[in-house]
Amino acid sequence: MMSSDTTASGPNTPGISTTGLRVFVVEDEALISMLMEYYLEELGCKIVATASRLPDALEKAATLEADVVVLDVNLAGQLSYPVAEVLMARSIPIVFATGYGNGGLPPALKGLTLLVKPFTEDQFAAALRAATANH
Repeated sequence: MMSSDTTASGPNTPGISTTGLRVFVVEDEALISMLMEYYLEELGCKIVATASRLPDALEKAATLEADVVVLDVNLAGQLSYPVAEVLMARSIPIVFATGYGNGGLPPALKGLTLLVKPFTEDQFAAALRAATANH
């Protein structure tokens, strides 16, 4: 877990490569998920799994091997915080994707990397780099 709040609009970490990163994508909006998958392929990442609903995301978060997880805050009306807790317990870095900013996040999750929707490929890459920088 990151020790400080980092947003995708913050400093880029160009020295860290995204090539080969194993990424788990948790997003309920099909078009956003497809965009993320496209960006990940462009960045040389490997998508190890996707989930669009909380029960599936929780199951995969408990066992899946990933270098980083891109996690939508709201999954079909359910908050994804339980998924974040499972991932944090496993020391898997998280990029929180949200259209709401970090104001609504509980204090325990405010130090995670935040990717504010809508986002560009450069912002997406910067968020992946920021989340994995300390791992």
